[in-house]
Formats: sequence, structure tokens, C-alpha cells
Amino acid sequence: MNVYIIGGLRSPIVVANTKFKTMRPEMLGAEVLKALQKKFSLERVDEVICGNAVGTGGNIARLMTLYAGFDDSTAALTVDRQCASGAAAIAIAYAKIFCGLADVIIAGGAESSSLQPLRVYHKNDPRFNLTTADDVQGAYRTAQFSPGELDALAMLKGAQRVAEAENISKGELDAWALRSHQRAANAKNILREFIVEVAGVREDTGIKNLSRRLLERAPLPLGEGTIISAGNACRINDGAAFVVLASEAFIRQHNLTPAAKVLDVATAGVNPRESPRGAQAVADKLLARNNLKYDDLAAIEFNEAFAVIDVLFERTHPKLIDRFNPLGGALAYGHPYGASGAILMIHLLASLKGGGRGLMSIAGAGGTGEAILIEA
Repeated sequence: MNVYIIGGLRSPIVVANTKFKTMRPEMLGAEVLKALQKKFSLERVDEVICGNAVGTGGNIARLMTLYAGFDDSTAALTVDRQCASGAAAIAIAYAKIFCGLADVIIAGGAESSSLQPLRVYHKNDPRFNLTTADDVQGAYRTAQFSPGELDALAMLKGAQRVAEAENISKGELDAWALRSHQRAANAKNILREFIVEVAGVREDTGIKNLSRRLLERAPLPLGEGTIISAGNACRINDGAAFVVLASEAFIRQHNLTPAAKVLDVATAGVNPRESPRGAQAVADKLLARNNLKYDDLAAIEFNEAFAVIDVLFERTHPKLIDRFNPLGGALAYGHPYGASGAILMIHLLASLKGGGRGLMSIAGAGGTGEAILIEA
């Protein structure tokens, strides 16, 4: 069964602990859900699937759906694949509609890093004696992502490992950070129609007028001798993004014109200690399964959690840089973990207004990857 994306919307992507610092993620997501329901005149929705990585737990998607005013009969599911959660939510929605289990699903993600709770291991858990946060024994904010590594800086260290293994220079990383901010600044008008005003905020707040000199002076969170900096790694953010997926029967019944057709989805695993490799690994897998090459794509969106992801792609496909993150990426906008996959999808839809195939891919903590292939 053919599966289509009718369209999508997102909130502004806001730097954590600023404009959305008191807004719960379910309330942030509810604002986007309400806007989608109104924009596409959705009288009913079979399910809402929401990615969320650092929320307060429970089925946040259900709470969000109820706050948005959807009927009590609307099912809801929360997905945690860390950074790839929003993309996983879309993939699950695709699979359900493809199998005939649903006709219309809203899928994406919402995240409030501002309100990320402090958690405490049970005293019988051996990790209780290995962690301390905010001077609380056994407390932590960052979950364990791989065996043998219990470290709040695990993701940064993974990016540093990849950079060292591939002999990537800080200059290469900073060049991509600069490019990302420049492209994002130029894309503001292109993305305006996809952004919902929330709590009086209409604009993304992470995009900066950077220079190489500023990037050279950016702090090094892993210390001297390392190259992952506050400038070439993404910021921590709050945001929500969702797309509406529907069956061909639903499209015809409601006389809708979809934005894109979903061609295929894929997941993959990589070394958990080098998780940035997940984006290209799963993208390669998806294209190979569909007998396609990157040259066949009109637009490519990879989540820029770290600039090492950009450099790896550039080295492999140097002639395709103009099609790669053409609107800028997470280095500029930021990375509201559970929402980022849906943000990538919305940016991909914006880039495919002229037609063609597009691919979005995102690496997740713990060495996972999620990719989705669409056609405008």
C-alpha cells in the first residue's frame, strides 16, 4: 500500500533554558498538533506517534494528544531511539499504514532539554555508586548508551574518536559549522511556512553570524588537544515537529494533494562508541536496498549533531555538497533530540518543492541510525 506525507509543521527551535524554559514538552508538541489538525482539516487521526529522549517518562505522546484536544479514541505511542526518535516515529507510522493497520497518523517528536529531569539509580543498581549529579549520589541526566561506558560526555567523546580515527582536522569541522549557519540564515524565508508560532516565538534562536575567528576560540569541552568544540557540535535545544502520513485511500477520500510519497525506511547499527557514523551507514543501506546512488537524490538531509558527520559525507561525496543540508543543519538550528528526525523531514520537504527524490538520515546515541527515502 502506498504511503504519503501530506505535510508537516514544526515549532521554532529554541536554545535550551531561554524562551521555552518553562514549557513542558507535551505542551510544546500539542501546539504543533493543533496547528496540523487545523491546517489539513483533520477530522480524525488514527494515532499520534511522538519521539522523545529526555522527557519525564510515561507515554508523553498520549498526554500531548489529549492536551491538543484530540478525541479520547485517538491512540498514542511514545518512541525512544534517542536522537533518532522522531525519525523512528515516522518510520513506525509508515509501516502501520503500509500494512493496512491505519489510514492517517501524525508522527514526529517533541523535546524540552530545558526541563530534562534529574534521575537517580536505585540504590541496588551498581551504577548508584558510580554517578553523581548536582551533588546527589546516584543521580544522572545522561543515560548509559553502551556497555562499559557510563559517561555524561559519551556523545562528545564518540565524535572525538571518529575525528581521530579519520584524521579530521578542526579546520574541517569549523568550516562546516560556518557553512551550516550561513545556509540556515539564507533559508529563513523558505522555512517560514513550516513554522508554528509558539508562546509568542516565531523565529529559530540558534542561528548566528559566525566567523572562523569566533569558531577558533570556541570552548573545547573535552579539554586541550581535542577538536570537538562548542562551535562544531550542536547546541542543546527545545522544539517539536510532526508530519501527517496517510494512505492512498485517505488521500483520495479527502481530495488531498500530498507533499511526498514515502518510498522506504531503514535502520542500522554501528559501533556504539562511534555513534556519528550511524547517519551515513544507514543511508548507504537504504539506498543500496533501493538500487539508488546519492547522485539520484535531489536533496539530502543528515542530522549535524557533530560536524564530523558532514566531513565524512563530504569526503565520500565531494560533488554533492550543494544537495547536502542545503538549508543548514543542526549545527545552526540546534538539536532537540526527539524532534530532530521530524525537523529533518520537514526541511527535506521544503527542499523538494521542485520535485525529485530525497533522503533524510540521523544517527542516534548508542550507535543506531534511521533513514527515510521519499519522492516529491
